[in-house]
Amino acid sequence: MTGLAHLALSDFRSYADLALPVAAPLVALAGENGAGKTNILEAISLLTPGRGLRRAEFADMARSGAAGGFAVSVRLQDETQIGLGLGEPDEAGRRSRIQRINGAPSSTLTAVAEHVRVVWLTPEQDGLFRGSAGDRRRFLDRLVLAIDAEHGARANALERALRDRNRILDERPHDTVWLDAVERQVAELGVAVAAARAEAVARLGALIARSRDDASPFPWAMLALDGELDRLVGTLAAVDAEDAYRALLKQNRARDKAAGRTLIGAQASDLKVRHGPKDIAAEQGSTGEQKALLVGLVLAHARLVAAMSGLAPIVLMDEIAAHFDPRRRAALYDALGELGCQVWMTGADDSLFRDLPAGSARLAVTPGQVERMA
Repeated sequence: MTGLAHLALSDFRSYADLALPVAAPLVALAGENGAGKTNILEAISLLTPGRGLRRAEFADMARSGAAGGFAVSVRLQDETQIGLGLGEPDEAGRRSRIQRINGAPSSTLTAVAEHVRVVWLTPEQDGLFRGSAGDRRRFLDRLVLAIDAEHGARANALERALRDRNRILDERPHDTVWLDAVERQVAELGVAVAAARAEAVARLGALIARSRDDASPFPWAMLALDGELDRLVGTLAAVDAEDAYRALLKQNRARDKAAGRTLIGAQASDLKVRHGPKDIAAEQGSTGEQKALLVGLVLAHARLVAAMSGLAPIVLMDEIAAHFDPRRRAALYDALGELGCQVWMTGADDSLFRDLPAGSARLAVTPGQVERMA
């Protein structure tokens, strides 16, 4: 099992100084709302490229009233040491992200992925299936990033290229030389992003199909990508998809200029999910069915990450047990125990975690402090 053996926080969110030795496979954090449970999950989520499960700016993670920096340090169960945080301010007062692996500075955000992977589920994702396509794309890209550490860099480069195209269309719409150049870049990056998503969805769908169980309290899902570029990527070789997409971009310049954005591409795709046993669109299920379906999807994703990376991911589940009845809660703990991953859960009521299996860690969280429960 890949997981944490020790977590230390300094001036991070509500924690001035926290040293938390914990190597249990299942870790439950119980405490009142606002006590700081999610802050701990957020600190662990920073072990992935990006801004963590809250998608916050690094500067906003520093403890109020502190000097302005913070540090998160972990020791993995294989003794790897990883530290990250905000460094000292430069002459302009700006602080940059710093990162060390086994004491050595590391400048690439993807380097940590060689040692640890993290996946998560938060209450904000509960409305995923009824929410916007943008929410589902972010969810999908997080799934892809956990198995392809370079995906974030490609997606960010695509965003920059799209902004450049939109600006040229607005300011110099007749500058065909620049438009041709930026559209070539958009096509290359867009197809690469769409192809990475398609591969992840295909692999996840195949894993789900091999292990699906209609009687499971966490139903299996059917997944599909929906978008014009997705259809091109699904039917053409990459180079042909790039040519076809570039032709669409050129053809739709006037429409995109009027809209103020590029209307076709990876930035317009959607992830379609169906409740497998009932064969209905996920958004048509009840609130409880949608939550159970989402949990099943995250559990399957964790298994895929382990299979593809060789690293059992750390799984973060914020406020996970409160909405389940005792039967489904017991099934959840059984399923988590079978994952072979270290799982961190939070809840406001410690009674939700009394049925955790032997060997689990139950921790009481109060503002700035964490203590073991009896």
